[in-house]
Amino acid sequence: MTALQSLLDDPSVTIVAIGALVGIAASLLGTFLLLRRESMLSDAISHSVLLGIVAAYLLTGALDTPLHVLGAALAGLATVVLTDLLVRSRRVKQDAAIGLVFPALFAAAVLLINVYARDVHLDTDAVLLGEIAFAWLDVVEVAGVEIARSLATMLAIALLNLAFVVVLYKELKLATFDPALALALGLRPALIGYALLALVSVTAVGAFEAVGAILFVAFVIVPPAAAYLLTDRLAHMLVLGSAIAIASSWGGYAFARAYDVSIGGAMASATGVFLLLAWLFSPRHGLLARARRRRAPQPPPLPGVTGGAP
Repeated sequence: MTALQSLLDDPSVTIVAIGALVGIAASLLGTFLLLRRESMLSDAISHSVLLGIVAAYLLTGALDTPLHVLGAALAGLATVVLTDLLVRSRRVKQDAAIGLVFPALFAAAVLLINVYARDVHLDTDAVLLGEIAFAWLDVVEVAGVEIARSLATMLAIALLNLAFVVVLYKELKLATFDPALALALGLRPALIGYALLALVSVTAVGAFEAVGAILFVAFVIVPPAAAYLLTDRLAHMLVLGSAIAIASSWGGYAFARAYDVSIGGAMASATGVFLLLAWLFSPRHGLLARARRRRAPQPPPLPGVTGGAP
């Protein structure tokens, strides 16, 4: 127990672990968002959940209650539902609908903060940027061990997301690749999609205080995108996305320490480096692999076969 406590007391270990857990929790869900072509919903949700947090504060007068998670989840679902209603109207496409909904909800949250919570430690900068460098200072006691609050929160959320993916793996896979077949088999792909996006909202709330919305969105989108370039199998994509998120957390922190720059910014940039490497060196979909295939000599035509039309 003493060895574990000494490890948790190390700020470097705690910061990297928080970043890695945010990355794992986000990339597990982000993989399915990417395959469903809904990745930018994570950006919309990460901003609009502020309205749920503010509403929970106005109802309870406290900044740390379970209602914050519930309010954020409901605000995230409201973003999805309103976006879907606009798309179904056939007047706007999904990207335009997202651009209409989440700025409106985010602006409403900012107005409520300025009118009713001006003197409360609840500001948009903290939500957008976070500060992972100081996350290790806020600790709670769990089973006799002092652990950073953000680390405990993200560990619980990462385990929740992992359980969701493992238990509903077949349903998620079918609802993602063939929702019509899923519906014909008696599944509810729409309900599965709402559950997925509700977990995205919960994960965003857990990540806010430590890493902010910007790094959260980077972890949702970039590691799954890099993994998508490296493999065509869903299970491998989930594992690779989590591995890239962990490596980005460690590599970004090492770079930030070496050059005295923002830790969150360095971690987000590290995800971009991995995406660039995957785009260049992927054995099947990479830029270099495609260039080699173009330069490879073409097999000679079969005797008696011409290249003209039949």
